[in-house]
Amino acid sequence: MEEMEEELKCPVCGSFYREPIILPCSHNICQACARNILVQTPESESPQSRRASGSGVSDYDYLDLDKMSLYSEADSGYGSYGGFASAPTTPCQKSPNGVRVFPPAMPPPATHLSPALAPVPRNSCITCPQCHRSLILDDRGLRGFPKNRVLEGVIDRYQQSKAAALKCQLCEKAPKEATVMCEQCDVFYCDPCRLRCHPPRGPLAKHRLVPPAQGRVSRRLSPRKVSTCTDHELENHSMYCVQCKMPVCYQCLEEGKHSSHEVKALGAMWKLHKSQLSQALNGLSDRAKEAKEFLVQLRNMVQQIQENSVEFEACLVAQCDALIDALNRRKAQLLARVNKEHEHKLKVVRDQISHCTVKLRQTTGLMEYCLEVIKENDPSGFLQISDALIRRVHLTEDQWGKGTLTPRMTTDFDLSLDNSPLLQSIHQLDFVQMKTSSPVPATPILQLEECCTHNNSATLSWKQPPLSTVPAEGYILELDDGNGGQFREVYVGKETMCTVDGLHFNSTYNARIKAFNKTGVSQYSKTLVLQTSEVAWFAFDPGSAHCDIIFSNDNLTVTCSSYDDRVVLGKTGFSKGVHYWELTVDRYDNHPDPAFGVARNNVMKDVMLGKDDKAWAMYVDNNRSWFMHNNSHTNRTEGGITKGATIGVLLDLNRKTLTFFINDEQQGPIAFENVEGLFFPAVSLNRNVQVTLHTGLPVPDCYSSRASIA
Repeated sequence: MEEMEEELKCPVCGSFYREPIILPCSHNICQACARNILVQTPESESPQSRRASGSGVSDYDYLDLDKMSLYSEADSGYGSYGGFASAPTTPCQKSPNGVRVFPPAMPPPATHLSPALAPVPRNSCITCPQCHRSLILDDRGLRGFPKNRVLEGVIDRYQQSKAAALKCQLCEKAPKEATVMCEQCDVFYCDPCRLRCHPPRGPLAKHRLVPPAQGRVSRRLSPRKVSTCTDHELENHSMYCVQCKMPVCYQCLEEGKHSSHEVKALGAMWKLHKSQLSQALNGLSDRAKEAKEFLVQLRNMVQQIQENSVEFEACLVAQCDALIDALNRRKAQLLARVNKEHEHKLKVVRDQISHCTVKLRQTTGLMEYCLEVIKENDPSGFLQISDALIRRVHLTEDQWGKGTLTPRMTTDFDLSLDNSPLLQSIHQLDFVQMKTSSPVPATPILQLEECCTHNNSATLSWKQPPLSTVPAEGYILELDDGNGGQFREVYVGKETMCTVDGLHFNSTYNARIKAFNKTGVSQYSKTLVLQTSEVAWFAFDPGSAHCDIIFSNDNLTVTCSSYDDRVVLGKTGFSKGVHYWELTVDRYDNHPDPAFGVARNNVMKDVMLGKDDKAWAMYVDNNRSWFMHNNSHTNRTEGGITKGATIGVLLDLNRKTLTFFINDEQQGPIAFENVEGLFFPAVSLNRNVQVTLHTGLPVPDCYSSRASIA
């Protein structure tokens, strides 16, 4: 069970979890460590201020400054690299596990309250030390997070199985052997730490200190705490909300946010998720068994390589010695080649052993942890972590595929020496045969007539040479970053055609392809240069729009069936370059105030654009306009819209600005500056407005001339 130990340690303090809580991202953290990494946020970012402004949608608000993405998910072509920013800049330290730990915004007052009871600073933010997602706490503070009772039970059993002496839990470096345990604090102390942290005076004088062994027994015999509802602390979980995927109590069903959700019996869902996790573990167990057998095979290969190497060297030396002095110089050259092949084979196999051993250790640790979790009898606690564990098990199982359990090197030295030439031909002596039984595939050929780009997407097609006799098991397609940077793999598989989406507009990419089989990889093909579109052609996206939005004209024209404002986004996202599009007002009744601008893909869809911190917009009526972001209204400007008016939106991500136009005239100053990240065109309107989108437009001349002067 030692391989499971890393699963049981807090990523902040590096010790076993104590009173672990479950963050919304499914990761765990000690309650005390969670308090230590809290950071105070500005008043404007607090949940209270957001709810007051009408932008709060959940108990926990994730920060989305979008400054941690090297390449955005929809604009890079290479996948997602996160997108959650850390809390406001604060000097940080590193925990024993290497995780950056943010100190509290203000020194905590001297108090002897437990972390669960001590007050949490107002407007506090916590960042997950593992996935770095940040969220702002609500009024409940850390009490709003469910406690992971299952993990506590696994840790208790694991610690009981360890026969080593109990260590002090407060020593910073090498923990000393504990001498006492406080039953009230539930902490083991060595003598120096007891005198420093638990002096026998004040309220601590009433605490009962017992020997460590007795403390372990009392801790083991203490009844397991029952998991209670985070919203109603006096109520036990009784049902399971299918929509939210979490246990709930009866008050949540009667008066809480789960009242209209589908619920099922807690026991039935507990058994169902246990069954799903067990089934997932069966597949992973088979992979682990294969990996163990594969490791045995690799270790045997090391021995075979050693033996074959010795045998081959002996034969070679005997042949070279028979040719007397004339062969000595050539003999050294041949031995060098054999040794090089020998070292190469050993290096490849040992590298594969090392890689496979690390992966197997991680897999075994996850399996043991999952098996211990399955033994738990706490349905609600199990269901809180079962989904995340099932995903991890499937992901780990997938990582064992793609030829992972196939040796990268053979054990044979397929070289033969021809000793028939006469002495006068010694200088021509060489190995006449290298191993050719399993050659690498030929270099693929890019089919230029089928390769093309559209908007910010690129389609590439390739084939094997017509006379190639060596089959390829797959292909690896690589693209650079569109700026002359390093190549990156964007596709690995058997297909001979691939479309890469989410590239930068008006950028030049270099693409190349190579084939592979069990023996190795081919040479790269010739590099193909691809140019993405200078301007973007796109329509509105029905898939992400509010259900009240009505589409027509190939999704270029939208209106609404509701009197309330509803949001619709464009299909294409931007994170680089200069982009301009226009919207014409086809219908404008009763002086509504539609909003135009850009937004993140997770913007609120049932309020006016700009009400939350995920949108940057200009809303306008028949007389004037305002700029709005996070429900903050600025820069009132005279001049409105009527039927037939044209609204232009200019997103300049090179200068990080957003500017608006009405009827080809700039409306007010630059609306927003320092805009960074991935943005989608966005509109909010009600049933009194209908607009049509026009894309693929050049930047207005007035803006181009000002930009060139600047």
